[in-house]
Amino acid sequence: MLATKERIAAQRDITVNRRARHDFHIEETLEAGIVLTGSEVKSLRAGKAQLKDSYGRITNGEVWLWNAHISPYAAAAQLGYEPTRSRKLLLHRREIERLVGKVKERGLTLVPLRMYFKHGRAKVELGLARGKKLYDKRASIKERETRREVDRAMKVR
Repeated sequence: MLATKERIAAQRDITVNRRARHDFHIEETLEAGIVLTGSEVKSLRAGKAQLKDSYGRITNGEVWLWNAHISPYAAAAQLGYEPTRSRKLLLHRREIERLVGKVKERGLTLVPLRMYFKHGRAKVELGLARGKKLYDKRASIKERETRREVDRAMKVR
């Protein structure tokens, strides 16, 4: 019981990319640190982030997060920054090499699933994903609706 409370206290979600699980089959997830400025961290603590159209890209042996929107912090003393600028993700060299292989060989995509704080540090949960086809989306919607109907029937009983 205590371990789960510590885990919950240690991780606090900033934003979740709900669209990712709808549009992609997530095959594997991994955690990455993110390089931010001070005012970006303040903005994240205020919950002003969005991962809707963002994606990961590997360039010159480094992993970058593109199109993640972090709103400028209003009370920041420094001049503003570009809200959708690309941000470097922190991963071990072996993890990056493994990702390069999987992305090139199998045609997978790096999709950010959620952004959260873990022990005071901003982290991004990346998913290695394969795009869903339209019929896959329809099947997952149908499966979700049948699960809801079953849950409702069980609740009434």
